[in-house]
Amino acid sequence: MALTINFELQEQDLDYYRDMMQKTQAAVRELDRSDVLNAARKLAGEVQDQVPDFVASRLKQLEQLVNMVEDNDWDLTEEEKVDVLSALAYFSQAEDLIDDRLPVLGFLDDAIMIELVARELADDLKAYDEFCAYRRQEIERRGEGAHTSKADWLEAKRQELHSWMRRRRSEKRAGGSSAGFRSFFSFRG
Repeated sequence: MALTINFELQEQDLDYYRDMMQKTQAAVRELDRSDVLNAARKLAGEVQDQVPDFVASRLKQLEQLVNMVEDNDWDLTEEEKVDVLSALAYFSQAEDLIDDRLPVLGFLDDAIMIELVARELADDLKAYDEFCAYRRQEIERRGEGAHTSKADWLEAKRQELHSWMRRRRSEKRAGGSSAGFRSFFSFRG
């Protein structure tokens, strides 16, 4: 029999976690990058099967952040890397708010911090997800030797947007509702 416990953190509750994150982020420039990444990877990998689902799903987000920094094809700028490493720095601390050895609840503080980090970097995570999906599609289409970069993905997104705009324009013209701005002011003779 499962037991469901729901709780809601108010802004003042989250302020405590944000303060902890800011203190950690302030020290990130002094930390070794590989130590930060290894600590996050270790946390995500070692306990994956030992934690409740609500923690495990957040640990996958932590892994994704590590992958984003290490992925040469994604090609983060130095500033973007520092942003992500700053977010990951909390997980390289030896001290936790809640001792990880405490069954079930030991990773609650980590899950909350991961959730805050994921929310802060939501747009970056979504873009990286899309890039990874694009890369998988290209490998399926062109084979294992296919090299796909962030620039390739952005170009494909640009082409997709232009195609969408042309299609919408054609649909509006075919609809016959009005001449439309473009055809009314056309300079095409």
